[in-house]
Amino acid sequence: PSLSCHFCPKSRGRERRARKSWHLPRTRIDDHTMIQSLFILSPTGEVLIERHFRSILTSRTICDIFWSRASESLNHHGGVSVGSNTFPLYDSVPPVMEVPNVNDGDAGSGGTLYLFSVLRDGLTYLAACPPCIGGGHHEVPPLLVIEFLHKIADTFVLYFGDPADESAVKDNFSTAYQLLEEMVDHGWPLTTEPNALTDLIRPPTVMAKIQQAISGGSSSILSEALPTGTVSNMPWRKAGVTHPNNEIYIDIVEEIDAIVSVDGRVISSDVSGSIQAQSNLSGVPDLLLTFNDATLIDDCSFHPCVRYARFEKDKVVSFVPPDGPFELMRYRGRMNGDNGLHSNLAVGNMPIQVIPRVSYGKFGERGGGDVGGRISISLTARSISSLTYASSRKGPLVIEDVTVVIPFPKFVRTANLNVTTGRVIYDEAGKIAKWTIGKLDEKTRPQLNGSMVLEDGGEETMASSSASGKEQPPLFVNWKILLASVSGLNVSGLSVTGEHYKPYKGVRNITKSGTFQIRCH
Repeated sequence: PSLSCHFCPKSRGRERRARKSWHLPRTRIDDHTMIQSLFILSPTGEVLIERHFRSILTSRTICDIFWSRASESLNHHGGVSVGSNTFPLYDSVPPVMEVPNVNDGDAGSGGTLYLFSVLRDGLTYLAACPPCIGGGHHEVPPLLVIEFLHKIADTFVLYFGDPADESAVKDNFSTAYQLLEEMVDHGWPLTTEPNALTDLIRPPTVMAKIQQAISGGSSSILSEALPTGTVSNMPWRKAGVTHPNNEIYIDIVEEIDAIVSVDGRVISSDVSGSIQAQSNLSGVPDLLLTFNDATLIDDCSFHPCVRYARFEKDKVVSFVPPDGPFELMRYRGRMNGDNGLHSNLAVGNMPIQVIPRVSYGKFGERGGGDVGGRISISLTARSISSLTYASSRKGPLVIEDVTVVIPFPKFVRTANLNVTTGRVIYDEAGKIAKWTIGKLDEKTRPQLNGSMVLEDGGEETMASSSASGKEQPPLFVNWKILLASVSGLNVSGLSVTGEHYKPYKGVRNITKSGTFQIRCH
């Protein structure tokens, strides 16, 4: 099975009906187990949700082992994440860990377990998998497990809102467990399409929560009927969809992953894109999406609704869309040159310029004061950059949702920070400051200034960190620019056939930061 599989769930006797409908062979499912257990951890390491998919119960000791390793790095400064785009503040925590299996006496355990982890909205999604499937020589597909964990987090955002953090999960425990029941069958990903899930499990509402509290059960969030798309050749789309206003919106979202030196030089860069769609079309429409230059696209992956053979032949995207929001495809911007940089991202071509200045030492009269630190950060918007702007864009350059995350070294006790624009919050427990600026234009020059107080014995730690080149961790900047593109990819046409109406069609480009890292030394 893959993430595009849409099997009927096993709860309440529906699995038996599903096997009859799809003629699934009754194989030994114990020999094909992938995910043994799944844990969701809070920002403090508390186990919020625990779900086992086999008769073997994985001990929570593996969560303690994972947390002890993860807490050594910057990522678990209180499970820091900003919105749905988590800043990867932890490079030392691998997405896959091999840990001792406390259930070593069980057959097929092999003495170890693989732990797959992702961090979203402060929550750690942890999957424990046996080293081999069915005791054979077939290893667990790592990318499939990681992608499925992200799919669970995306589903929680769909049901609970953004961000799907600790409080959201605690307020919707029953719905969260029901979603896992439908999305996973004996360790394998099954129903992952939002349309099918919303047919099976109703999204939480105030009335449903009141009814659940009165009845004391979860029947108010469950549907007795099968999803209308599960027995059709288009499981991603409901049957009999009607909308009073037929419309479809296409967003080409491109993310820039870059490492920029303290003097503004681009050390490495990469452009990844996705096409997000919002479809409100009645009936069963057939859509055809064409691009101005399809050669700008590289390494594509598509939603199951896309006819891949048609794209390989004609470089056009032909599909019958799901109803509602969905991701049509992902791609990477084609690289040019031998330096590993995107051709449009050279020195000084970034739309935003960040200049950090960090110093540690003795400050005061003639340098004889206490040992501490000073920091200053300035931001500037650059209208002359590598971006390609849409013809409908008017007015000066405006960068939206600008946020700077400033991690401090472990030898810093506290920091006193002041800003000229926006607001800054310093977390003493995590030793991380978040500077929220908002909108940034060419006339605005936001500035952050501050001082730092070191821990007792911090002077020695500072000296050793400076010698090893780890005196100041890099900054992470988040930003977004509407109606702009890095690769130059644009939609040249979007046609709708198979229905008689003429829908409203809206297309726009969005460029945003991915992992946008600014080095401080």
